Amino acid sequence: MYALVVRFDLQDETRAAAFDELVEETGRGIASHEPGTLVYATHHVEGAPLARVFYELYRDREAFEEHERQPHTRRFLAERDRYVKSTRVEFVTPATAKGLPADG
Repeated sequence: MYALVVRFDLQDETRAAAFDELVEETGRGIASHEPGTLVYATHHVEGAPLARVFYELYRDREAFEEHERQPHTRRFLAERDRYVKSTRVEFVTPATAKGLPADG
């Protein structure tokens, strides 16, 4: 498995709303066209209304690379900087977990 956590800090409330719409559109594409994407969970952060955290889990690195090539993902990557003040990406290795495939 191949996983990452991304935190986006957004510029303001108006841009946060537009970012959330972009994320919704992207999520529909992921759900429809990416069988190798096992988990794509987006979160609002309690107490930080301009922050978003994504947890992404892929079957393997190849599935992640396929995700990056998809038109919906390319659109997200091209447009996100209009809304984002800062981004932090951390690649993580799943360890103890409930709900992940057992072969991870």
